[in-house]
Amino acid sequence: MTALDRTPAADEVLRPWQDPALPVADRVAALLAEMTLEEKVAQLGSRWPGNAMQHDEEQEQPAAPAGDDTTAMNVAPMQDVFAASGTVPFEESIRHGLGHLTRVHGSAPVTPVEGAAEVVRLQRQIVAASRLGIPALVHEECLTGFTAYGATVYPAAIAWGATFDPELVRRMAAAIGRDMRAVGVHQGLSPVLDVVRDYRWGRVEETIGEDPYLVATLGAAYVRGLESTGIIATLKHFAGYSASRAARNHGPVPMGRRELMDMILPPFEAALTVGGARSVMNSYCDLDGVPAVADTWLLTDLLRDEWGFTGTVVSDYWAVPFLATMHKVAADTDDAGVQALAAGVDVELPDTLGFGPHLVERVRSGEVPESLIDRAAGRLLTQKVELGLLDPDWTPEGSVAAAGGTDLDSPANRELAREMAERSVILLDAGTALPLLGEGREAPARVAVVGPVADDPRTMMGCYAFPNHVLPRHPELGLGVEAPSVLAALRAELPDTEFTYEKGCDVREPGRSGFAAAARAARAADLCVAVVGDLAGLFGHGTSGEGCDADDLRLPGVQAELLAELAATGTPVVVVVVSGRPYALGDAHAVSAGLVQAFMPGQEGAAAVAGVLSGRLQPEGRLPVQIPRGIGGQPGTYLQPPLGADSGDISNLDPTPLFPFGYGASYTTFEVGDLTISDTEVPTDGEFTVSVHVRNTGGRAGGEVVQLYLHDAVAQVTRPVRQLTGFARIHLNPGETKRVHFHVHADRTAFTGRDLRRIVEPGDIEILVGTSAGHLPCHGTIRLTGPLREVGHDRRLSTPVEVVAAG
Repeated sequence: MTALDRTPAADEVLRPWQDPALPVADRVAALLAEMTLEEKVAQLGSRWPGNAMQHDEEQEQPAAPAGDDTTAMNVAPMQDVFAASGTVPFEESIRHGLGHLTRVHGSAPVTPVEGAAEVVRLQRQIVAASRLGIPALVHEECLTGFTAYGATVYPAAIAWGATFDPELVRRMAAAIGRDMRAVGVHQGLSPVLDVVRDYRWGRVEETIGEDPYLVATLGAAYVRGLESTGIIATLKHFAGYSASRAARNHGPVPMGRRELMDMILPPFEAALTVGGARSVMNSYCDLDGVPAVADTWLLTDLLRDEWGFTGTVVSDYWAVPFLATMHKVAADTDDAGVQALAAGVDVELPDTLGFGPHLVERVRSGEVPESLIDRAAGRLLTQKVELGLLDPDWTPEGSVAAAGGTDLDSPANRELAREMAERSVILLDAGTALPLLGEGREAPARVAVVGPVADDPRTMMGCYAFPNHVLPRHPELGLGVEAPSVLAALRAELPDTEFTYEKGCDVREPGRSGFAAAARAARAADLCVAVVGDLAGLFGHGTSGEGCDADDLRLPGVQAELLAELAATGTPVVVVVVSGRPYALGDAHAVSAGLVQAFMPGQEGAAAVAGVLSGRLQPEGRLPVQIPRGIGGQPGTYLQPPLGADSGDISNLDPTPLFPFGYGASYTTFEVGDLTISDTEVPTDGEFTVSVHVRNTGGRAGGEVVQLYLHDAVAQVTRPVRQLTGFARIHLNPGETKRVHFHVHADRTAFTGRDLRRIVEPGDIEILVGTSAGHLPCHGTIRLTGPLREVGHDRRLSTPVEVVAAG
């Protein structure tokens, strides 16, 4: 009799760990008591069965140039780990059970029915092979939607940031979670809560932006949406990954504890406390010399003991063996597993290497305390109990019961993707040409559409979207979803206009042979729309995405030169940038007749771009990052202390951006004014209300994002010259006025002091309200009074906002 046949009859007494009537903790304790050491260790591992993708990725690692020993040394450690994965037969790997199944749906182009059937087949094997018949958790990627064939491709996370709309992000995440749950998935590896510190980093597209409060608010909203469907949200990458030296992927992070506490960690803290995330994934980086996957302070002292987190810590893919092969802090993979387990990692992904059978031997030899095994296994088993996997009526077939009727790209999904895309497109400058329709303008008779991003729908999508992540190895299958290009969308948007198209150049290759044809097309047209930017990929196979870091912030390849050629024709040029990071657009802005930024807006993004260009859509996106003026536009974030801001005569370099954080233009106008502050003096444990009116002074309805910034006038450590503390997205009809109230607790002024305690310090706090970090017309001051106050994890993490009709 197999474990699948052991479902108790109605009159049979359940084993304690099977009994849904018992508390979860009691069920887990009973199960741990019944398990052998081998069975407990098996729960700490994972398997990526039949993973052709991992071997493709191994082959895709950049080849070492002949004679370049340094490159060979850098590439070999990753190749060695990839080669080691999956070498143990699946049947052997599940003999005592299994913790996680890795990406059953997301590794190859399979339909929902085929993927669900494979989940059932694998779960039946796992349950039947082991003595206790414990199913595995199934996890998948969901950074731009469910990373599966035919699933809706939503905008990349940097575009979520551009919406400044947490409720919309929550609804999107709930839709993603429902699709995943229907096909047998339990855990999603999202959201990315890394705060951007350098725009050159390839994974900027996966982040929500450069401000901790924006990332925290939208990240927590995503978590709430995903968790509301029963899917375990996984926060990543914990922590510091985005601050690598020179923005190099997997690079070291020379960051002090204070910057980590004030800039990097708050989004994770909020997503746990406010969002309710149940899993955390470690960063690949080493932070001040300590790899995150082996950092006891980060994974246990802070995350568990101080923040009270009770969920699971899962390793990023192959992060455990990287301790030996890349960080060089472990003697071998076995030693790496011991270090990661002791630090607080509970489950190794995507395959079991460091958390293998050697742990059994080390426990029995007394080298590793069995309590560490029990700690990790207990956390994972708790989630399996909570998900119903250990209930007596659970079956593999029942876990995917809805798969047959699941449309992963349903009309409701596409409507959400459309709304997200439309809300995220940013008008940087209407110039002389935008909108193309309305305001006394007729549609141009002849439009030349030029650029390598104009007629490639893949450029609308991030590197973790299935069409860019997996389908490049299956070119015969196309995109798997309906996704028009910008050229096709413009033709649909302006049916009476005559369009010509020239690519002009490649996204990243240096060839200029297409320049002449592009210039001819522009000269023959009334208007030229130049669409430039990125094509996402992995490990150097794109200009944005994981392992696709940039030397500087010029547009990739020769696209900036193409824009100069087009401008020289004398035809007005509207520049549209579709990218995963902000690029230096000073030169482009100087010669453009209109400038639009879209951050990888997903499968519905081309229509959103076309709608903003025509004027059918009121542009409502706001910058979650700055737009630099020059190609070396560092330090790449508005959150600078006084010495990092414009220092006048002290340096000849001006860090002032071309367009500031929070900025977005519109086809109407708004006025923010009439600032009132409820109190001029507030105790260090008190709160105050900041109020402004917002009026639509233009002739069209539209949305605006009102932003509250604070500045600590004199503090014991340097503080940002301004920092976002609250925001409100509001919609106003022409002539309409609304009143926005920000309810600010003194906790929101807290920072990490000289002794690394988080404090609220008495003194003056400057209040600034407006529509971007660079446009803050409303100014005021409050004084915090009373004693210096230390605050902890229970402090207020958000600023409630109330929007009411004026008067």
